Amino acid sequence: MAVPRSTRNPPVPPTGVVLLTDRRLARTPLVEVVAGAVAGGVRWVVLREKDLPRVERAALATDLRAVLAEAGGTLVVAGPDPLDGDAVHLPAAGPYPPPRVGLVGRSCHDGAELARLTTEDYVTLSPVYPSRTKPGYGPPLHPAGLAALVAASPVPVLALGGIATAAQVRACVRAGATGVAVLGTVMRAEDPTEAAVALTTVFGEPQSATTAGES
Repeated sequence: MAVPRSTRNPPVPPTGVVLLTDRRLARTPLVEVVAGAVAGGVRWVVLREKDLPRVERAALATDLRAVLAEAGGTLVVAGPDPLDGDAVHLPAAGPYPPPRVGLVGRSCHDGAELARLTTEDYVTLSPVYPSRTKPGYGPPLHPAGLAALVAASPVPVLALGGIATAAQVRACVRAGATGVAVLGTVMRAEDPTEAAVALTTVFGEPQSATTAGES
């Protein structure tokens, strides 16, 4: 039985730029790409790579946790198995209720999926913009649609899908997202550190700069 949110010590949900992994898109070995992103300010990484055997995926999780630990970052594992950690990110399809681990995220795309949440600590909402990584998903929410779903969400929201520029990050923050999740923008980058810096610096800007200007 899941522990009611009100009786748990509240975990710290992801904020800022959250990197989703895809070793097939990475220009260099995945651990190197993540290390570059961490050097650029990323402090949250979601390990995907679901096609790997568990032993290989667990070893990769260990390596990524070591990279993140040096910067005080956190690894979240996609799927219900935390791979010896304490943070997972689940698909909209399940499982329900979520497993009893320290931090649980869920992928959502509409109000009906938000209404199914129980003890999750945060969600991703996607796609906000057209996505090269998942071109068949949509239609895009765009900032206005994102804002409407953020208002309906009982937990903090990460914006996901097609986010590649600082202007898009600012638009998502104005819509109420506490962070953005990115994949191809960093995985495909010739310089993952530079790509990460371009996005993470938005979260260090004064609030007036984030909530005004570009749309």
